[in-house]
Amino acid sequence: MFEFAGVNYYDGQGFLIPTELGIKSAKGLDGAFVCITKETTSELNLNDYFAENNMAYQPIYVEGNKDAKAKLFAGDCDVFTTDASGLASARSGADDPSKWIVLPEIISKEPLGPLVRQGDQEWEDIVRWTHFIMVNAEEAGITSRNVDEMLTAKSKEVKRILGVEGYIGPMLGLGMKFGYNIIKQVGNYGESFERNVGPNTPLALERGLNNLWNNGGVMYVPPIR
Repeated sequence: MFEFAGVNYYDGQGFLIPTELGIKSAKGLDGAFVCITKETTSELNLNDYFAENNMAYQPIYVEGNKDAKAKLFAGDCDVFTTDASGLASARSGADDPSKWIVLPEIISKEPLGPLVRQGDQEWEDIVRWTHFIMVNAEEAGITSRNVDEMLTAKSKEVKRILGVEGYIGPMLGLGMKFGYNIIKQVGNYGESFERNVGPNTPLALERGLNNLWNNGGVMYVPPIR
């Protein structure tokens, strides 16, 4: 059994189609052949969205995302629908990603995050507070590039994030430099996002909902106390 240690990516179900169809919105998918895994949440979301918009679709049932991607690229269906991050991954694996587009509509809420083994409370706490540190660091303007100079900042929150003050690291069974080491080696949340899935990576994902709460998104965590 597993437990989520928090949400570090807010995702949602979307649609991947060939650009040659000339469709810019999911509202133009009436009558489309859609690759979908049967009896899944994705199928339920798809049914709801098409019904609410008075549209119909032709299901092409597949065994999973790998099968759906293969059928889409082979021209056996017009649309592949799953989490938008999964669609971005599928698009990046195409021979020519520019021939495929993820439509702007997101039709469900799919929060994603790290899984830990159920019952391993110490490890779950470390994973959760690592995420809290990275998000708070971005909010405080601490990056992997300026983390050393930020050690002398006057802000109490910055001092707690970096372990200059407070006891977050020791409370987790780690050293005082717990937060400092994370930011020094990995960076803040924004740096990690940009490096792994951002616009300049093959996935080319925009921050969107994953922007900080004070920058138009919903990424919000407790302060370091």
